[in-house]
Amino acid sequence: MFDNKVILITGGTGSFGKKYVKTLLDRYSPKKIIIFSRDELKQYEMQQVYNQRCMRYFIGDVRDRDRLMQACKGVDYIIHAAALKQVPAAEYNPMECIKTNVNGAENVIAAAVANKVHRIIALSTDKAANPINLYGATKLCSDKLFVAANNTVGEQDTRFAVVRYGNVVCSRGSVIPFFQKLVAEGATSLPITDERMTRFWITLQQGVDFVLKNFSRMSGGEIFVPKIPSVRIVDLAAAVAPKLPVHTIGIRPGEKVKEVMCPEDDSHLTFEFDDHFVISPAIHFNKETREDYSQNKLGEQGKPVASGFSYNSSENPVFLSIDEIKRMNNLE
Repeated sequence: MFDNKVILITGGTGSFGKKYVKTLLDRYSPKKIIIFSRDELKQYEMQQVYNQRCMRYFIGDVRDRDRLMQACKGVDYIIHAAALKQVPAAEYNPMECIKTNVNGAENVIAAAVANKVHRIIALSTDKAANPINLYGATKLCSDKLFVAANNTVGEQDTRFAVVRYGNVVCSRGSVIPFFQKLVAEGATSLPITDERMTRFWITLQQGVDFVLKNFSRMSGGEIFVPKIPSVRIVDLAAAVAPKLPVHTIGIRPGEKVKEVMCPEDDSHLTFEFDDHFVISPAIHFNKETREDYSQNKLGEQGKPVASGFSYNSSENPVFLSIDEIKRMNNLE
């Protein structure tokens, strides 16, 4: 699918972008991979590892539509991974988060349509479902923009979809590296926000593979949600430091006790497949016909979920044990 194609990754110097590039290079022979991001140091460091002839590094910000227009010339596929993601930072700097996550999404869409890009997938987050923090609210706006963008393409073969998943194992700013840092510094206990707290858990490679496959599955307008396990925050602490007690510090600004990926209010739009869910668009892109989202482009068949269904991290049927957390996070 990606052989001899041009792929652009916004925010491509992040954890996801690096793993995505490695996977593309291992499995395909792309014509170009364009890393579009604003940090010259991170681009320089990434270039020391990924310096193949197909690699291109563009300094640019998704807030800058003109630069995106230039970067998207001749591009076949876009993965939109650029975002401001830290929940507390977004609460204290709301307009900066809006400029990147909402206005930036609009700019990516405009550049993709203008340059007739074939397929675009935007990365979302569980925090975009029933959001209570600004980060989640901006990503919900972004999701809505990318879904609605399928209305703007006219007769051209440009399609947009969204991938939504939960916490990524050991990504920058995640809790396990934070716990490990405290242990290394001699902490006598580990801080947790709430003993009831649960989260969805996915490895970086699983996230990359899910995005790759959904380029083949998508018709346009879907929100793809993988079926992944949950973890309890107390089990994470026990996996990192089984001999240390925990102490509760209270929920941080904009934080939830449990995360949701398929909200109850969208149950009438949601289809369940073997290894994922699809939230179909609430709007019609064509007045004459409506896409059948119960079957995807790979021929996989889904079924409607029950009315009132919610896919959330506390009621998830699959939880990782402490031993499984250790293996998944290389803690043994």
